[in-house]
Amino acid sequence: MTRTPPPPHGQAPLRTVQVLGHGATAGAAHVRSLTAGLIARGVQVTVCAPPPAEETHGFTAAGARFVPVAARPDPVALAALRGAFRDADVVHAHGVRAGLSAMPVLRTVRGPRGGRLPLVVTWHTAARATGALVRLRERQLARAAAVVLGVCAGLVDRARERGARDARLAPVAPPGPRTGGDGGEADRTRHKVRAELGVVDRPLVLAAGPLEERQEYDLLLDAAHAWAAREPRPLLVVVGEGSRRAALQRRIDTEELPVLLAGHRADLPELLATADVVAVPGRWEARPPLAQQALAAGAPLVAAATGELCELLGPAAELTRPGDAVSLARAVLGLLADPARRTALATAGPLQAADWPTEDATVAQVLSVYDEVARPGCSRAPA
Repeated sequence: MTRTPPPPHGQAPLRTVQVLGHGATAGAAHVRSLTAGLIARGVQVTVCAPPPAEETHGFTAAGARFVPVAARPDPVALAALRGAFRDADVVHAHGVRAGLSAMPVLRTVRGPRGGRLPLVVTWHTAARATGALVRLRERQLARAAAVVLGVCAGLVDRARERGARDARLAPVAPPGPRTGGDGGEADRTRHKVRAELGVVDRPLVLAAGPLEERQEYDLLLDAAHAWAAREPRPLLVVVGEGSRRAALQRRIDTEELPVLLAGHRADLPELLATADVVAVPGRWEARPPLAQQALAAGAPLVAAATGELCELLGPAAELTRPGDAVSLARAVLGLLADPARRTALATAGPLQAADWPTEDATVAQVLSVYDEVARPGCSRAPA
């Protein structure tokens, strides 16, 4: 059982609700990390999200109360949110979709001092769609939030353009690495994982994240054609579940691609340590969790060269033209053929990651925002 330490200055425990929408990859990983850090600081945390998010990230294992909420904001989902919000001091929505789901419920729930319950929103990604309706929804959310946190400068600027009263930069730290064993144990784990996947004598390319449109796995399957005829034949392993699993599997079977959809796995750190190349084909997340985890773990990474990712990854990754399967395939094959380059990236990754904010700093920044909007005048002692 998780023990919650007493809150600072004899106050009642701060109560926060974290809201996630469907397919919120970066948001879900951040909320899992944030939950553990907040609970360690005496905050009571409720997570409202679609059930698969709990299966993947284990919020209850971190000490949170979990409220399953359907991906669509139907009456049942809105009722579940309303019940969770009634006991909250602050609501924190992760992503525009989650924020829009929370907004109508917030109009019907009062905060602990009788006023409107404060809403904090973190923007993890830019919208893929464009147009007047997208701008209108973003504007509604930006103006409804007490504070909008953007994980990169571009998203902060976007929130300000949409009319946010208060928009701040809040980079999200990658989940902390697990404590590993000695070198011999690492070698044994690597051999075991490769044997299980059937890649003892062939290269392993790894991708991970929900099987959703935003991740651009079709682009990765297009790229896999380039190495399907190579010997030894590289295997692409994709970790995760989602609504596009059946469609992706049909492509794999029909086109006879060397790709394994591995489903949910709890051993992503071991897979990162085992992979010859890690691929992040999507271009819509400003700070993809897999990209951050790969660099921190010293795994050679291929990723799309968007402005946000170029800033995040620096020289520690092989960058490709966004949306270009040929560029992606060339980068993967180039790394597989160049052990020295892979070694150089494996060395550069942890050095680049050393400049990123830590999980502790990320939690402290978010908690200071909660205190500001939920408890004006509160002076929290440093953690």
